[in-house]
Amino acid sequence: MADLLLPQANGPQERDASRRLEGPIHAERHIRIICVGAGASGLLMAYKLQKHFNNFSLTIYEKNPAVAGTWWENRYPGCACDVPSHNYTWSFEPKLDWSSVYPPAKEIYDYHENFARKYGLFQYVRLNHQVIGAYWDNHRGGYDVRIKDTTKGTIISDHCDLLINAGGILNNWKWPAIPGLKKFRGTLLHTANWDDSVTLDGKHVGLIGNGSSGIQVLPAIREKCSKVTTFIREPTWVSPVQGLEQHVYSQEERQKFANEPNSLLNYRKEIETGLNGQFGIFLKNNQVNIETHEYMLGQMKEKLGNEYLESKLIPEWSVGCRRLTPGVNYLESLTKENVEVVYGEINEITERGCLCDNGQEYPVDVLICATGFDTSFKPRFPVVSDKGENLQDKWAADPQSYLGVAAAGFPNYFIFLGPNSPIGNGPVLSAIEAQADWMCKLIDRLQTNNIRTFSPKEKAVQDFIDYKDWFMTRTVWADPCRSWYKPRADGPVVALWPGSTLHYIECMNDLRLDDFDVTYTGNRFAWLGNGYSQTELDDTADWAFYIRDHDDDAPLSTAGRRKLLSKSGTQVGRQMVNFTGKQEDPATPAPKESRL
Repeated sequence: MADLLLPQANGPQERDASRRLEGPIHAERHIRIICVGAGASGLLMAYKLQKHFNNFSLTIYEKNPAVAGTWWENRYPGCACDVPSHNYTWSFEPKLDWSSVYPPAKEIYDYHENFARKYGLFQYVRLNHQVIGAYWDNHRGGYDVRIKDTTKGTIISDHCDLLINAGGILNNWKWPAIPGLKKFRGTLLHTANWDDSVTLDGKHVGLIGNGSSGIQVLPAIREKCSKVTTFIREPTWVSPVQGLEQHVYSQEERQKFANEPNSLLNYRKEIETGLNGQFGIFLKNNQVNIETHEYMLGQMKEKLGNEYLESKLIPEWSVGCRRLTPGVNYLESLTKENVEVVYGEINEITERGCLCDNGQEYPVDVLICATGFDTSFKPRFPVVSDKGENLQDKWAADPQSYLGVAAAGFPNYFIFLGPNSPIGNGPVLSAIEAQADWMCKLIDRLQTNNIRTFSPKEKAVQDFIDYKDWFMTRTVWADPCRSWYKPRADGPVVALWPGSTLHYIECMNDLRLDDFDVTYTGNRFAWLGNGYSQTELDDTADWAFYIRDHDDDAPLSTAGRRKLLSKSGTQVGRQMVNFTGKQEDPATPAPKESRL
């Protein structure tokens, strides 16, 4: 009879399914997982798998000689996180001894490296190994993965049931597309590929770019350089730091965090609440957005104190259309005597420096390109589906994901911080945790059922994209600004979630399996096994666990579970907080009727 329930056991999945018939309900099959990247997301996934699963194997292939991803790669002067340090940690893994509110990048690297060591995660990591291709194997199921050993130059192969891309967004740096870059005879640097051996002391330095890295570099190098010429192509809103001013923690403060129960927890919660309260900034015609615009306009004018710079640097588009860029001492640096601001396009890089659209050449000794990354969401290597489709091609022009974590038509493939994840909506590490937990829930289904493949339905993805596009029209992100959030100024917003970070966390609490195409190895109910429960195999378990004195069931409704999870009713009623620190009425006008 078993041969009617399962196909002939020609492969590992079929053999696992056959064994499941002889075991109890929910017998776990072995899952082989490959993760691309040992940055923050990859290390978190290793931690979650190690904590919650038993019958699995995991290999994380990391192209760099160290873990922590972008925090190992970015070492330029002034590099730091623009989120308060005590909230740039995993929710469950605080750090007592941050040096300051916005510490240097090295401390953030150390946090993730120490996290990996504390929990023994290096056992899963293979450094200096770069994934160069993943191809679905229709016979075995799963992906055949090709990996380059970057120290030896050799190519190896591996296979997995499940492929997780944790390669990140901001780690594929690029030179600016300016003619003549290779002609330059001085020292050429990129902020994401910094050469620590180069000294800037007494040099005339050219700085291209006024994004996040350019804004951090200028104040960090200005005093040691004889002169800095900064080339700015377009205006940008330079905001105060998000939620807290820069502050070096005293020894007394650190001791208080370490010794007083709940002191650090309450401090972290207070900051996170403030960060979560800023979502109204991004909604058009919202009082929070209007007051934030007025506040930041006043701040920039006060710090610049120069009508020419104000006319060139203050945008006409809304605050938040581009990523809010906190700038500690950046605007003040632009007004210093040894800083020259050149506004406009660079037509060409010459042997001596930059030739700009005003016809003038600006010679420099060192040229720093703070020009960012390739922020397209297509994978850095071929990912080929069971139908032979390459995700690089499918996402080349318009990347469309399922809730930021999966791609239609690509079975058993997860993505961290994929298209339309909440990377600029609020606390990003909290969103990564939500993604990891969601993945674990689906991995559990894959492991305890006769599931062979799962992938989001094309219609489910299209419905999500339709909703996202509708929602974005209500936000400042749709304003005509050039931003890495979208492929062009008037283009669709592909990098952000249509809602707040808390909105995303609630969305990802549950699986919507009706959104997936699922295939099975034989009979989908073979996981019922030999008729016994897992409880009956555990002689230490309570075989009458459901008999009790009163109804203590956890909530069964979505609303009930949300209230329990968020500890509803435990806090004093609060109003929304905007970027200026003012409190606002959370009530918003009812949305117009949607055509969705």
